[in-house]
Amino acid sequence: MEHVLGLDCLVCGERYDPGAIDYVCPRHGEDGIVDVAYDYEAIGAAVGPDSLSGRGMWRYRPLLPVEAATVVPPILVGSTPMHSATRLAEAVGVGEVWVKDEGRQPTASLKDRASAMAVAKATEAGARIVTTSSTGNAAAALSGICASVGMANVIFVPASAPPAKVTQLLAYGSTVLLVDGVYDDAVALCMHAAAARGWYNRTTGYNPYMSEGKKTVSYEIAEDLGWEAPDAVFVSVGDGCIIGGVYKGFADLAALGWIDRMPRIYGVQAEGSNYLAEAWARGEDVLTKPPISASTVADSISAGLPRDRIKAIRAVEATEGAYVTVSDRQILAAIPSMARGSGVFGEPAGAAAYAGLVEAAALGLVGGGDRVVVINTGSGLKDVAAARTAAEAAGTQPILVEASVDALDRVLNQLTLPT
Repeated sequence: MEHVLGLDCLVCGERYDPGAIDYVCPRHGEDGIVDVAYDYEAIGAAVGPDSLSGRGMWRYRPLLPVEAATVVPPILVGSTPMHSATRLAEAVGVGEVWVKDEGRQPTASLKDRASAMAVAKATEAGARIVTTSSTGNAAAALSGICASVGMANVIFVPASAPPAKVTQLLAYGSTVLLVDGVYDDAVALCMHAAAARGWYNRTTGYNPYMSEGKKTVSYEIAEDLGWEAPDAVFVSVGDGCIIGGVYKGFADLAALGWIDRMPRIYGVQAEGSNYLAEAWARGEDVLTKPPISASTVADSISAGLPRDRIKAIRAVEATEGAYVTVSDRQILAAIPSMARGSGVFGEPAGAAAYAGLVEAAALGLVGGGDRVVVINTGSGLKDVAAARTAAEAAGTQPILVEASVDALDRVLNQLTLPT
């Protein structure tokens, strides 16, 4: 890690040399979240936007905390498409809308970026087993990336996780432990097992390198826009690691002078899982604020006590953004709206970001001159049941037709279609 200065505790400010700690600041236990600090002057002298090469997230390797000799997973993670969505921009009344589609990752979610980093760091540490706790996407990401290198892994997920996500884990050959409880129960069991058995722990908000993997989405957004920062970025928030990574990526680029300003970052939370939105609105200290009881149709952003809450609050406050809260009804409505307006099919958590944009526009937080990026964090195929419910609520259902030309003509004559 040639350009890493150290690991900075976000609670007390103590800086640790790389390798001095594995995960968190020992003064504060699991709350002692640390942030990777870089020598931007050295990075800037060694690399520039024009010198990047290759595809995927490792294209930005000089800006990432891995050793020069580290062998990274061979599967392509990153280089996901970003689509211009003119009809969405017109619908919400902003200048431009771009949808960054992380559903096009190998396991169909942005979490692949973190898991690729986790496997690289586990390889550096000589670990034989990697573990994580997840509502589904982080688990699938770790499972798939581990499969690409043949690394053993143990996954803790709530028994209520969508079947499609659990199926991914089984297909990749993971050891899957379905926890009869909520996400926070899965986290607790995973943390215990990792500490007791010496497994490499990928858990979000505990492992500081996960946000370093996720930050590469911001590099790609800026590069896709010609190394210009958008005016606003909308991202759904559960544990807080993705929004923390989005902020870190843009902060890196600003420190290097590759972009000339930071975008406003808007975190979107479900009404039933609004810990961070509540804390931000009330000015509460997230280190002392107690957990809430979380429940939402968007399982990927359901968290009673967000693990990466310090970085998540910083992302909004440091960029003069905001937290926006949306209902489950708004989230489900956003699935077909985003799909029909952009061609991007998101799971509930992914579509929540677009629901947040709609809500933010209604509140006057974004306007006609803004260039906006919506990050779709996961594919709609992750939760087909929710997508089907959303499509039917929007008035779209399949039409049963008898296998005859006369029956077909009767059905088609009743439809209103463009001529």
